[in-house]
Amino acid sequence: MPARILVGSCSWTDPTLVASGRFYPPQVTSAEGRLRHYAERFDIVEVDSTYYAPPSVRNSRLWVERTPDDFVFNVKAFAWLTGHAAAPARLPGLLRDRLPEHARAKRNVYPRDVDGSVLELVWRQHREALEPLAAAGKLGAVLFQFPRWFVRTEQNRAYLRTLPAHLPGRPLAVEFRGGGWMDADAAADTLALLEGAGLTYVGVDEPQGFADSVPPLTAVTAPLAMVRLHGRNADTWRARTGAASDRFKYLYSDAELEEWAPRVRALAAQAETVHVLFNNNYEDWGMRNARRMAQILGVDRPRPQTRLQLD
Repeated sequence: MPARILVGSCSWTDPTLVASGRFYPPQVTSAEGRLRHYAERFDIVEVDSTYYAPPSVRNSRLWVERTPDDFVFNVKAFAWLTGHAAAPARLPGLLRDRLPEHARAKRNVYPRDVDGSVLELVWRQHREALEPLAAAGKLGAVLFQFPRWFVRTEQNRAYLRTLPAHLPGRPLAVEFRGGGWMDADAAADTLALLEGAGLTYVGVDEPQGFADSVPPLTAVTAPLAMVRLHGRNADTWRARTGAASDRFKYLYSDAELEEWAPRVRALAAQAETVHVLFNNNYEDWGMRNARRMAQILGVDRPRPQTRLQLD
């Protein structure tokens, strides 16, 4: 049987998307309404809010209730689990109260600033929060997007192997940002490592020529294959000012999307499921590209014919 190909966006709540007025009808203003509107048009979405604060059981239950039975969520792992910093102000009280005194005053707290018991609490929050999605058959994968300073060392190789034990039974996907993992002399070893651990390799489309650039390679290392497209805006790729969506301000042309179609089909010939997610979340550009890619691949979901059909 051919793999199921799911195409969607890496956000449904970006402020520039809402402000653009081109995707959500004027009367769709609530969190529930926006998710329902999105889920009528796409089969999958990536949750990026869980990168800034761990997922919660309450949100997972609401997402299950507000989406069709066959809808899928990919959930981004919290920042500390991939070596990133987190802002104390955005942490839930349970975590914020466990921070050491010296860390509470910091603008950003890294995993090295907290002890192992706090990190284990974060893992437990993920396990508990993912359960409603998994029980409903709506958990696609947990995405671990590692930073450029997560370099190819034995210690970090060992950490990758531990991920399945922290989230047993859950599909896990790994995306690198440089670090030497996908250099020409390391790629085969990296892919073998992921395959041995049962982790999905995330192929990417992104600007090239930077220290954190990864070549646009695809591979199947688990039953789930995944591609994330970040746009090709080299001028903003390393920008750290303004809205996060400004970094990914890029609208793919049909010709550029066509470049990826045979790669996605090749993944579908080997994997059980393929996820194609657009992270060019400036205004409605990711939605437009996701819809067009689904049409090119022949997996477009027909738009509902309702009185709210204004997009």
